Amino acid sequence: MINTIPLTQVSTEDATAWHAVVSASLAADLPEEPRPTFEQIHARLSVTGRDNRRLLWLATDADGAVVGVAGLRLFTSTGQLHLAELELHVTPDRRRSGVGSHLLATAVRAARDEERRSLVAAAPGEGPTGAFCAARGFRRVLAFDHLLLDVADADLAETEAEHPGYELVSWTGTVPGELAEAFASAKNAMNDMPMGDMDYGSQTWTADRVRAMAEVLADRGDLLLTTAALGKGEMAGYTEIVIRSGETHRALQYDTAVAPAHRGHGLGLWLKAEMVRRLRAEHPGIEEIETDNAQDNTHMIAVNRRLGFRFHRSTHEYQLDLLAE
Repeated sequence: MINTIPLTQVSTEDATAWHAVVSASLAADLPEEPRPTFEQIHARLSVTGRDNRRLLWLATDADGAVVGVAGLRLFTSTGQLHLAELELHVTPDRRRSGVGSHLLATAVRAARDEERRSLVAAAPGEGPTGAFCAARGFRRVLAFDHLLLDVADADLAETEAEHPGYELVSWTGTVPGELAEAFASAKNAMNDMPMGDMDYGSQTWTADRVRAMAEVLADRGDLLLTTAALGKGEMAGYTEIVIRSGETHRALQYDTAVAPAHRGHGLGLWLKAEMVRRLRAEHPGIEEIETDNAQDNTHMIAVNRRLGFRFHRSTHEYQLDLLAE
């Protein structure tokens, strides 16, 4: 018998059980990937975004052992009120025993109760998760390539290139007050990124929202690094790197965007190269950067390849249309 326990407040015991399930699941599906630390899992469960809320469940067997976990992220910002995102893990020894199906049914009911029309979930490009999704009515809507960059081997020649009319600025954590409005405007350039057939909606960034995003990361103990290009009286583009709490080896690429009016000047490569130079100077322990690009985002993939990124693995996004019965 499988029991589903909703979590309204996450205790240390709950986070420990969640961490154990996720670690075992990832060890089976992505054996070469580093495991999240307990602190990272606890922070992710305890600190949610300012524009979403989470529903969490533990699945236990007849003996009370936690054998699966599920989290449902409900977007609360205008433009994405139709969307929910699922995270689901089952311990390898309990797969194909109904645990995953039980958790999925619970999450689908909750998403429908919240009047969501689309439920999305990520699955490794190889392995059983994609087949699990397809067998339950999900369709594959987007494919990502994950790329890795060896920081020591990156080609930083672009940092010496001249970009007349543009200057670089950098900050750590929350954007400086005088740049907040310009940064929000630049972030809205992300709305034209390729999203395949996913019912993703749109995001509207404001100065308050970019500050809130930085606060969430800080509350989790993560370090946010941003480098931006200023030109023609506005922020022309930016790139972001996050070093998760307790991380000593790998940084994660967050957004990189160039505003439409400033494209075609090599700003994306310039920004990313400068960020790598900054990492070398400020965080010499970080040895690699992981990024992901939609497979049809050929321009950004080309930029990353020029910098020295190499293919690492793939991820597929699946979507369940909840209005269909």
